[in-house]
Amino acid sequence: MAQLIKLQDYVSRYETDLYRYPSQFVRLKKQQWEKMKQHWENDDLPPASPIIKVEQQEEERNSMKEKLFSLFKKKEAEEEELSNSIQPNDEEIAFEMDSNQDISTEEELKVSFLDLVFDFQLRWASSTIMEKSYVDNSYHYDERLRYLIQRFPDNILVMYNPILKIKHAPVELETILITPTGIWCLTFLEFEEGTAYIGSGERFWLKKWGDVETKVLNPLIGLRRMEGILHQIIQYAGVDLPIHKGVISRNGYIDYPQAPVGIQFLDKRLHNEWFQQQRSSTSPIKSVQLKAAQAILEYCQTTSFKRLQWGEQAVESGENQQ
Repeated sequence: MAQLIKLQDYVSRYETDLYRYPSQFVRLKKQQWEKMKQHWENDDLPPASPIIKVEQQEEERNSMKEKLFSLFKKKEAEEEELSNSIQPNDEEIAFEMDSNQDISTEEELKVSFLDLVFDFQLRWASSTIMEKSYVDNSYHYDERLRYLIQRFPDNILVMYNPILKIKHAPVELETILITPTGIWCLTFLEFEEGTAYIGSGERFWLKKWGDVETKVLNPLIGLRRMEGILHQIIQYAGVDLPIHKGVISRNGYIDYPQAPVGIQFLDKRLHNEWFQQQRSSTSPIKSVQLKAAQAILEYCQTTSFKRLQWGEQAVESGENQQ
């Protein structure tokens, strides 16, 4: 599974320590799959809902947090120390499956496991130990997001609809895949099954479905803007990774007689070949890949709120200092 490192403007655990969480996720996923498979083979899946126990682990440590808070006067020192000392270990985070699920094959087990990990990734992409963001419920049912997360390999880092702060103005981008060998700027052009799109250099493209013809905004406008922004960011950070641009239409056809160079049109005829190329990559996550992701994350906007216990403790700490 690809790793969701940034979702819209939500706070992300990857933002707090990008060099730690990718490898931790890979280890955790492997451990939990082996554990769940063993339970299934022994026919002893625990009677639990498909939840992740991170929140419960954190609540059980409230008393320890309070003690740690009293040891430090400065807020910055408090947060740094607590973040390092109460992060849950890999073995403390568990995926649990409902034993009432009727799972008869290993393939069905894999599908259920992928759904659990997807929910887990949404949690990591919208919370840290101290902060949370309100997640739009639609992301839990977003087929496109599931496609990116569940079908691409672990070594790909995903940013989905990230909001960047460029010259003090928020700019929402589309989909960014950061791979070991390059960065993909992607836009999706998907409506009814079998739709044909006639590309041009104009502001609008022609969309044909059956006998119906309408216009859709030229997807290359946003794609070029996204590439331009990312190129400046990684160039400034001294990162040497190529940037690729692609228009994905898994259920339609794109016809662009004089298409500009440097853009791949991944429609129903070409998407699967490109997709398999991305899936077949066995390269480990590289330092240049993490450096590129870190550079982009530094420009990302984040909207979040303190978890309840942290907000209360911060107020108490301020009162004690007075």
